[in-house]
Amino acid sequence: MTQARIARIPLVPKGHSKPVGRYSPGIALGSEVAGSLVFLSGQVATDEHGRMLHPGDAGRQAEVVFDRLAAVLEVAGLTLADLVSLTIYVRDLRSHFAAVSAVRDARLSEPGPSSAFIGVQDLVEDGCLVEISGIAAAGIAADREPL
Repeated sequence: MTQARIARIPLVPKGHSKPVGRYSPGIALGSEVAGSLVFLSGQVATDEHGRMLHPGDAGRQAEVVFDRLAAVLEVAGLTLADLVSLTIYVRDLRSHFAAVSAVRDARLSEPGPSSAFIGVQDLVEDGCLVEISGIAAAGIAADREPL
């Protein structure tokens, strides 16, 4: 029996800043048999030239980050509603949790994905307060009641 091959497709939206280092903004894995998973690299609030936006404002940065996540998902034909997991890294978590959480709650529909908020000492870019990575899945059956 021949095993189905799984495709590995990099996802790079138009206008997305060029990655610094050897990584893709997102990777889709899938086959016709298994559907697909999309792994989203940590996104930060930069413009298409890699300049940090809204330094000091975690809520505005979170908005930009969710826009960037949505853009990567769109390349794969998915939306934020297809997210199954998020990891949110925040500098000074106590100060910025409410603002970032409000953006997350406004941008995601029910049922929300699994999610972790992690307070960190530093992030890769100067002025960066929020970084979010995630996993999305295509071809999921209709939602059902929680177990």
